[in-house]
Amino acid sequence: MAAPQEQPFVTMWIDEDEIEQVTFGEFIRQARLQAAQFHMHGVIPGDRIILILPQGVSLMTAFVGAMMLGAVPAILAYPNFKADPDKYAVGLSGVTHNLQARLVVIDNEFPSALSERITIADGAQLVRASAISAADAEPLSLPTVSQDPGGLAFIQHSAGTTGLQKGVALSHQAVLTQLEHLARALKIGKQDRLYSWLPLYHDMGLIACFMLPLVYHLPIVMQSPLEWVIRPGTMLQLISEFRCTLAWLPNFAFQLLARRVRSEDRVHYDLSSLRALIDCSEPVRAQSIDEFVSAYRESKLAPETVKTSYAMAENVFAITQSHVDDAPRRLWVKGPELWDNHRIVPIADETDKAICFVSSGACIEANQVRVVDAHGADLPEDRVGEIMILSDSLFGGYFNRPDLTDQVFENGWYWSGDLGFIHNGELYVIGRKKDLIIVAGKNIYPQDIEEIVCSHPAIHDGRAVAFGLYNPDLGTEDILVVAEVEKEDSLNDSVEIERALRNAISAELDITARAIYLKPPRWVVKSTAGKPARSTTREKLLAEHSELKRDALEGERLNERTSPTAN
Repeated sequence: MAAPQEQPFVTMWIDEDEIEQVTFGEFIRQARLQAAQFHMHGVIPGDRIILILPQGVSLMTAFVGAMMLGAVPAILAYPNFKADPDKYAVGLSGVTHNLQARLVVIDNEFPSALSERITIADGAQLVRASAISAADAEPLSLPTVSQDPGGLAFIQHSAGTTGLQKGVALSHQAVLTQLEHLARALKIGKQDRLYSWLPLYHDMGLIACFMLPLVYHLPIVMQSPLEWVIRPGTMLQLISEFRCTLAWLPNFAFQLLARRVRSEDRVHYDLSSLRALIDCSEPVRAQSIDEFVSAYRESKLAPETVKTSYAMAENVFAITQSHVDDAPRRLWVKGPELWDNHRIVPIADETDKAICFVSSGACIEANQVRVVDAHGADLPEDRVGEIMILSDSLFGGYFNRPDLTDQVFENGWYWSGDLGFIHNGELYVIGRKKDLIIVAGKNIYPQDIEEIVCSHPAIHDGRAVAFGLYNPDLGTEDILVVAEVEKEDSLNDSVEIERALRNAISAELDITARAIYLKPPRWVVKSTAGKPARSTTREKLLAEHSELKRDALEGERLNERTSPTAN
């Protein structure tokens, strides 16, 4: 079905005085201009085009223009103050080497020191976006391209720069199939208008907030991730002004919006137009949802508006979705049974050592999940294990990395690396398998520790990282915590803060942290998505504290001796 030419498509909010709006007709015209320019640079079907541009209409039209030629676009994260520059540079070098792109497109503001880290294949070109967008005439006739449904549409990369070396290769058929299932699960209609600050290199931003409205002809209001981070309240302002009905957010954003937007500003927002604000991309936390709903009750936010989903780039996007007409289910479980035995024992309500989990919903159409043990054997309901996925929109593999692809597939099922359980037919996601901390046989999930630490008023919200470190004297892992203080002056009270954090962790989880390291603001390493990068923060801490290196090396040697060679 042809798009309505005069209907608004993208409303890009820059600030109060500058808004860029394009209709579907204008968007397609600009995409054709981009395609013509790519064609003049020698791009042919199957060529990869890497786009490293700021969030905006130009990036979106370049992406679609590449696909018009049958080329395979890949959006990479644009550098910003949140990302560690050294980590970004390493990831940039790795992914550009792997993709072997015909064209790498950057803008005039792209740092020259980083552009030098871009690996250019033989015969490839590094071009500035201004040279591509300069054409102001109608494009020349574009070559006729016959799209193979099973052919590559584009390549997604995960948010962190380490993961950038794993390009998720997605076919046209997989993408369109996923969008059809997603639209049906969410009951998408002509009345819907989306809002997003999500980066387009991430599956939530690219699929839910770009491909979905493009295919289903829905208007979307956007702003840059950087602007949202600086002024998170602008999200609520735009939803109110443009009467948006749908949006997706990572879990941390709900708590941030509850704590970082002034109460006197909330009364000016009207969120009654929202019918689904979907918590996605991280394990869902009940506290984050409750704080958000409580904070915006006076802003006419209906409590059941917050929904949940389990999604990943390897499946194009969603695997599960909570019911669009109801609030997600919740489940209180016995903490000791979870920690000691990986077993879910439901209880009636909150009690001592109890944990509340929020369901990510049931599988959307043609998607299946299994929860398995380390050997791939199916586990019954209410047992925690690794989540495996099978669907008709699953990716074909990691681009140019058959070695990695072979590691994650078994008989067509994808090993997600996530831990979770099934209860009454719905999926509950706990966290990443690799992040699990095992202390004397007890299973500790770092998110539980981090949530407790971040509840202390001296700690910056979302800037705590917990991880395990092998203790060779005890033969088990110890728990280490690193957290940023809200204000540097708080470091003068570090002994008191550490004592309070130790007591809180012990009281709620019945475990003891070996060490808690308080750090000044902006110390924790952030990913390009703005979330703490657990592994890189761990490496930074070990580099600063040489006394920890011996134990870290011993733990790595032990893992090499005991880890199975396959899933």
